[in-house]
Amino acid sequence: MDELPPTEAANPSTADLDALETRALLARINAEDRTAAAAVERALDSLTAAVDSAVSRLRAGGRLHYFGAGTSGRLGVLDAAELPPTFSTDPSLVVAHIAGGEAAMTRAVEGAEDDADAGRADVAAANIGSSDVALGLSASGSAAFVVAAIEASAEHGALTIAITCDPRGALARAARIAIVLETGAETLTGSTRMKAAAAQKMALTAFSTAIMVRLGKVYRNLMVDVSPTNRKLRARALRLTQLASGASREDAERALRESGGRVKIAAYMLARSVDARRAEEALDKSDGSLRSALEFTGDSQK
Repeated sequence: MDELPPTEAANPSTADLDALETRALLARINAEDRTAAAAVERALDSLTAAVDSAVSRLRAGGRLHYFGAGTSGRLGVLDAAELPPTFSTDPSLVVAHIAGGEAAMTRAVEGAEDDADAGRADVAAANIGSSDVALGLSASGSAAFVVAAIEASAEHGALTIAITCDPRGALARAARIAIVLETGAETLTGSTRMKAAAAQKMALTAFSTAIMVRLGKVYRNLMVDVSPTNRKLRARALRLTQLASGASREDAERALRESGGRVKIAAYMLARSVDARRAEEALDKSDGSLRSALEFTGDSQK
């Protein structure tokens, strides 16, 4: 018999799950969930290598593609969807592909994760090439859709990365950089939507956020490239402009109006007492990094 992935093993720590009172049941689940963060911590070296390698591709004009199935695929779709409003990225910069297509976001599509041909077809349709990054998400590391997509991306010269919970799985072997989250046996045997999913989400969010920081889309710990597309985000943009510049509410509102709602431009305008055009020129010279632009003109606003 083939050796099972670690996520499929029975967990002795939760063998009495169905006999516990509700409070104790929830406490046991919570105790298991805490191991997800530790699993990510143990994978920081591989996460570092993945971020640094991906940033160099994206700076050169490449794109980032996520491939996943089931819960893992939905995590990829979620992360990709949240990057444009958070960092004002072009939606084509980070694209998610899920086995079974859009329908798989809201319901299980039977057999979709076993469709290797679909994985290869998605790579071809996306025209993935040597400047791009392909990241595969699969807790078990065995989803044929994901493995085939990563193998096909590698054949086209793309940087390939895996986020998986099985160091011996096909996905870890297929990728150039494997981020292995050893969460072990699940709280509910085989239900990788639990701590395996929690660890994958933490790792993926850390990965994409670190990339955006390295691309100059963060100043200090402020999301200064936020896209203010609704009332909540417009209020957030105002607060971020004030925090980044130290300006009054009235001055920040004026700078945001003149900058077209762009926090980085507004913050530089206020810090340097210049108009939007000069602020935009300064940021262009600094590859979009507000810190670099301010340091170049003598003040990092630390």
